[in-house]
Amino acid sequence: MKLLKMIFVLLIFTSIFSCGSDDSNEEVKAVELSLSSVSEFTANQESKSITVTANSYWYTQNNNDWITLTPTNGTNNGTINVSVSANLTEAKRSGVISVISDDVTRDLTITQAGKEPATVGLDPNKTPSENFDLSTWNLSIPVNKGNGTATTITVSQINNKYTNSTYFYTANDGGMVFKCPVDGFKTSTGTSYTRVELREMLRGTNTSISTQGVNKNNWVFGTAPTADKNAAAGYDGEMSATLAVNHVTTTGDSGQVGRVIVGQIHANDDEPVRIYYRKLKNNTLGSIYFAHEPTDGNGSEQWHEMIGSRSNSASNPADGIALNEKFSYTIKVVGDSLTVTIMREGKDDVVKTVDMTNSGFNVGGQYMYFKAGVYNQNNSGDGDDYVQATFYALEKSHTTD
Repeated sequence: MKLLKMIFVLLIFTSIFSCGSDDSNEEVKAVELSLSSVSEFTANQESKSITVTANSYWYTQNNNDWITLTPTNGTNNGTINVSVSANLTEAKRSGVISVISDDVTRDLTITQAGKEPATVGLDPNKTPSENFDLSTWNLSIPVNKGNGTATTITVSQINNKYTNSTYFYTANDGGMVFKCPVDGFKTSTGTSYTRVELREMLRGTNTSISTQGVNKNNWVFGTAPTADKNAAAGYDGEMSATLAVNHVTTTGDSGQVGRVIVGQIHANDDEPVRIYYRKLKNNTLGSIYFAHEPTDGNGSEQWHEMIGSRSNSASNPADGIALNEKFSYTIKVVGDSLTVTIMREGKDDVVKTVDMTNSGFNVGGQYMYFKAGVYNQNNSGDGDDYVQATFYALEKSHTTD
């Protein structure tokens, strides 16, 4: 009997030991699952591939009716073809797809651009002044007017169906094109850069009013002396534009390449605001920033980055603006407050406000005018290198009593 008990205990011990040994040799297989990224799709019907890295069976989950995945499942490493249908709206859209293996899920956001906005009311067979209200603008082009400075196309001339196939013309989609090379004549001997740029002329065709001064050709801040507000054509102001920058310079000094001013307020000698677009050669997207230049004795020039960086060695801005991509800006002055807004379809507005109380523009004798177009900020590049922008909307207004 005692022997039987010993044998029974030995059998139980052996059984337990054997089970424990077998269990220890079984390794739990960890699930591996990762996905490659995919760039934004255009508004057209388009397909791209993503890579699945896995060590077991996986399947997809997709609740977006405009996205198609092929195949919808697989084992181990594989490729998924992602197809999107054409986006018939102007709004950018996005959707999430998932790849699942066991209890591991990997999500990937698919984004698709909206279609180009319809160009309303712009006729490619018309001149710029027939498509846009240019009744209170003149134009500078970098052609010698005879004294070594740039030529001004007057309000009367520009509104008499003026067009210039080299510098200022209507695009195939009806937009107003401004094109300016590095080489050319400048608006004055003290100016460093060429421009093809509109200059606000509130006097219209009344040439008896001087272009300069606190008078009916220009406007002032709402905080200017009452006498100046009464003498000016208006006070405070707002300018809005929709445009696409088509080309920037790719030659020249690193501090100048790729930059262009597309809108500004000019005062007597300084600029309360200059809006820059800049795209470096090795970047696919451009940045937006602006300068605020106080009058002499009222502080240094201020720089405000809105999208990306103004650095000469900036990396590709993650949320930047590509060449030929439409965007809008608004410059608004109310009293001593300057607000610049950048707007894009399907994205949040980018807004910066500057307090100009101590900038020196609210004193007597300071007058303002808007400018829009392209002001080339490169004088070191190849002579035929150029900047170009196409405007699709341009409006402005002022307060009058």
